[in-house]
Amino acid sequence: MTISGNAAPEWSATDRRAVDLIRVLAMDAVEKAGSGHPGTAMSLAPAAYLLFQRVMRHDPADPAWLGRDRFVLSCGHSSLTLYLQLYLSGYGLALSDLEKLRTWGSLTPGHPERHHTPGVETTTGPLGQGITNAVGMAMAARRERGLLDPGAPAGQSPFDHRIYVIASDGDIEEGISHEASSLAAHQDLGNLIVIYDDNSISIEDDTAIAKSEDVCARYRAYGWHVQRVEWRRPDGYYEDVPALYEALLAAQRETDRPSFIALRTIIGWPAPTKQNTGEAHGAALGAQEVAAAKRILGFDPAVSFPTEEDAVAHAREVMDRAKTVRAQWEESFAAWSAANPDRAALLDRLSAHRLPEGWTRAIPAFPPDPKGVATRRASGEILSALAPVLPELWGGSADLAGSNNTTMKGESSFIPTEHQTAMFPGSPYGRTLHFGIREHAMGAICNGIALHGLTRPYGGTFLVFSDYMRPAVRLAAMMGLPVTFVWTHDSIGLGEDGPTHQPVEQLWALRAIPGLDIVRPADANETAVAWRTILERTENAAGLCLTRQNVPVLERVSDGPGDGGAGAGGAGGAGAGARLASAEGTARGGYILAEAGGGTPDVILIATGSEVQIALAAREELAAEGIGARVVSMPCVEWFAEQSESYRARVLPPGVRARVSVEAGVALGWRTFVGDAGECVSLEHFGASASYQDLYEKFGFTAGRVSQAARASLARVAQHSE
Repeated sequence: MTISGNAAPEWSATDRRAVDLIRVLAMDAVEKAGSGHPGTAMSLAPAAYLLFQRVMRHDPADPAWLGRDRFVLSCGHSSLTLYLQLYLSGYGLALSDLEKLRTWGSLTPGHPERHHTPGVETTTGPLGQGITNAVGMAMAARRERGLLDPGAPAGQSPFDHRIYVIASDGDIEEGISHEASSLAAHQDLGNLIVIYDDNSISIEDDTAIAKSEDVCARYRAYGWHVQRVEWRRPDGYYEDVPALYEALLAAQRETDRPSFIALRTIIGWPAPTKQNTGEAHGAALGAQEVAAAKRILGFDPAVSFPTEEDAVAHAREVMDRAKTVRAQWEESFAAWSAANPDRAALLDRLSAHRLPEGWTRAIPAFPPDPKGVATRRASGEILSALAPVLPELWGGSADLAGSNNTTMKGESSFIPTEHQTAMFPGSPYGRTLHFGIREHAMGAICNGIALHGLTRPYGGTFLVFSDYMRPAVRLAAMMGLPVTFVWTHDSIGLGEDGPTHQPVEQLWALRAIPGLDIVRPADANETAVAWRTILERTENAAGLCLTRQNVPVLERVSDGPGDGGAGAGGAGGAGAGARLASAEGTARGGYILAEAGGGTPDVILIATGSEVQIALAAREELAAEGIGARVVSMPCVEWFAEQSESYRARVLPPGVRARVSVEAGVALGWRTFVGDAGECVSLEHFGASASYQDLYEKFGFTAGRVSQAARASLARVAQHSE
């Protein structure tokens, strides 16, 4: 199963028939669907078959086996390259599934989807994401080995395995792969092996129209181990499987740097007229071309989706080889477990995604402080406090550690020792990640870390630069990955850096992504509850949006169990200056922070983050005029939407139509909360360069402006009721 020392693999006539069957099934599946990408699946058939049959350590009977190698099809458009291997290897896909390619309810969607098809490690399709996920997987594998078996000699731990990738020209061209490939070499990721399908064809046909660099030279410059396997030769096209096998052997021996194998193929081989064309890349070949290709391959052109029982049975023998390899691994794993009971218990907990008993006691509580604490700083203190009790939690930032406060105090960096610095000492098994100025790669690498299965990553940058990483954030949400994006400098409150760095539209743009929790806490204690809640959720990506500027640490009633602030805790019916409800309400997304005097609100003020203090000040102004204002802190609209209808109605009673939202960004979704009679105190333009105090004053984020908006909403309600 795993490559041995033999330079030549067994490659029988039946193996060749199985490879040709792959080509035929790829053509038939796309032809029946009427759309798809047959060409790459055809030309890569020998390479993918070699990986699954002779190279990778995997068990089709258990796709989630801890000891498996990982396979990432970065060129997700060629999903058949993976589906056909899953079918032949016995992962549970049937011939009928291939016949249903790209149709409703099938196990063979247009691009591979995690959790949807057994054997698919990650959702791919947006080019460059897969190869970057693989970098994250390779980093996670090393970190996990450091947690579980750091003393084992290289290659002798049950946690040693490899990450294999097939990538296309599109993956190599996308900027994210540049970011990730550079970092992979810097990290000495010798467990990462990439096969680059160098076929010089994309949708616009010959890639020479847009690309002329020497890709191998580029990867050598990064520091990768680079090989070329040439199947295009002066005397014709020869699929030299032994040469590719030898290259994979050499790549496995390179344990100190990632490996890049440029495989020169002809897309659509052996289709007689459409091979080596853009037509073979992304469209059905047509009945006439399919029939001609089948004749070349020795298949009956009149038969669609041939069964070829002998070839399939031969390929399924990989399941028997897997049993042998699995048994050997289990023996090694049992010995490790017996020798390391504490680490075995840790592995059990990490595998179950279970947090340790009593871990929340480590989360700090912050005393009231009118001078305030920036929520980014509070987040940093929380991370440092959690470090000793949550070894699975690790991360860093895109060269903004001091600004994002993402470095756990006292924790070493995850870095080969030759690259450690005076400021950041570290080791290969360290904890603090340094992504460099590579926001997009950071997002997809964090996804890869989470996909690997045992640890919880976070990555930080400024909120405005979430735009650089949005495709990776979207995929984290789509896959339900427990990745935390720490986005600081969350508003015009960052001040003098000006409009290029001040997020205006980002909050609602991110809230528009299904499955992504956007959390903007009002003070240090809301930040603490936010971190706790994020970590308790294992199937959601989250963005934690934090202030640069200090915000008051609010004086509250004692935190404790209850209804999460729906009844305002000890603040119900209190006067304007009363203490405020517990920060526990943060876990419910929105809660009554301060009730109106007398307990019945005339108007509701809904605010997030640094604007909550402004809403509280407006409440006092309105109280002086005899207007009862309820302040609702809404740190996470997604969590609030999950609450029961009765809870949401208690916090935002439908009968109270006078409402104001207060957030230093565009209004967009707040109009749903304030209704037709409501007002939005928002920022519908870009910011400016000035102190944050001046910006809040000039742009109307003041208690006076919020009070004015409340009066306007009340007047509108009165007018409509006449």
